[in-house]
Amino acid sequence: MEGIYLVTSPQRRYALVGTGGRAGMYIHAILDDYAQWNELVGLCDLSQTRMDWYTQQIQQRAGRGPLPTFHAHDFDRMIAETMPDVVIVTTMDATHHQYICRAMELGCDAITEKPMTTDDTKARQIFETIDRTGRSLRVTFNYRYTPLATRVRELVMRGAVGRPRHVDFSWVLDTRHGADYFRRWHREKDKSGGLLVHKATHHFDLINWWVDSIPQTVYAQGDLLFYGRQNAAARGEFYSYDRYTGEEAAADDPFALRLDANETLQSLYLNAEADSGYLRDRNVFGDNITAEDTMSVTARYRNGIILSYSLLAYCPWEGYRAAITGDRGRIEVEVVEAVGSAFVGGQEESLGEAEDRLLDFGGKHIWVFPMHGAPYNVEVPEGVGGHGGGDRVMLEQLFHPDPPDDPFQRAASHIDGAASILLGIAANKSIATGQAIAVDDLLKVGNV
Repeated sequence: MEGIYLVTSPQRRYALVGTGGRAGMYIHAILDDYAQWNELVGLCDLSQTRMDWYTQQIQQRAGRGPLPTFHAHDFDRMIAETMPDVVIVTTMDATHHQYICRAMELGCDAITEKPMTTDDTKARQIFETIDRTGRSLRVTFNYRYTPLATRVRELVMRGAVGRPRHVDFSWVLDTRHGADYFRRWHREKDKSGGLLVHKATHHFDLINWWVDSIPQTVYAQGDLLFYGRQNAAARGEFYSYDRYTGEEAAADDPFALRLDANETLQSLYLNAEADSGYLRDRNVFGDNITAEDTMSVTARYRNGIILSYSLLAYCPWEGYRAAITGDRGRIEVEVVEAVGSAFVGGQEESLGEAEDRLLDFGGKHIWVFPMHGAPYNVEVPEGVGGHGGGDRVMLEQLFHPDPPDDPFQRAASHIDGAASILLGIAANKSIATGQAIAVDDLLKVGNV
């Protein structure tokens, strides 16, 4: 009968490695909406403190006994003892490949957070492991699943612009969200690939998916022009502290993040510093920042499309503007997600104040301009949940045993994961060398 399921035991067993903030989305999905078909059988991390916090949440949420936990160096033992079908990887970006490849070698499929990995050598290792083991990898590009991004994909598939010839894409991060990448390990390029890999992989994947092609040649420029000690000093700003939590001098710093002011941040990061060695609240105007905050990329795709892309991490508003121009028209997209600083004197403003500003300056829009016809607005459905509603739809596709058909082909494989990061990796190499980079010289993927 409709609405009644006869499944008596979980069909899929999952283990998760990397219990930082992003892990919660997967843990809650498996335990809540999709518990009928799935089971979480183990956690793995460098920090026992973080794993203990999650196991306490799991016990309270699901009313079950303690979940087995394993230190990172016991990953193989976790697989042997818990026998998962799939390993979910939510570790630091530069270590994704280690756990993806080892999980496959031990007989598991894998799901990984974006980016799939951070450089072409590691991407090649993933491809070789997939070829050798026959296992599968899903890369969780949740922006594909947002109603707005899906509507753009639908318009292009229906021929609203004819053959796409050019894409213009500009993303800006505000000083709440953008600054956070420079408090965390993301500011160190050897750990994250820089924002052109860690953050822009979202954007590059959308572009690749919208135009159904893979980048061929990339040229880029980028620099650290706002964050960092030298840039602050050039503006006459000087900071005596390396981190924010517990620093009286940071009391009125609008960039300050206080881990002891938020229960989750305190539990996952501040309390875990002793066994993780990780500081989550470093001064964004400190030293040892190797990632750029100002980036511009041009690329040519295999099907001839030309891309113009930019990313800024220190703006007073957050969102993006994109345009796809073809031989029969143009689609323009505008998304304003936040306007103005969300922190005033180190204190978070009220939700009402932020919403009032969005009423005046924000919103989501899609306009279509036919080559020889009247322009028109396209309704943008409103999503529910994180990442504009994308998380909820993506989790259904991942964890439901019989998800709805997806005519937009939003599920992303290792091919898609590589196509997105290779644009960023090539851009990084172009910044370093001053030369245009041929993507196929790094790793040839797909046939598009």
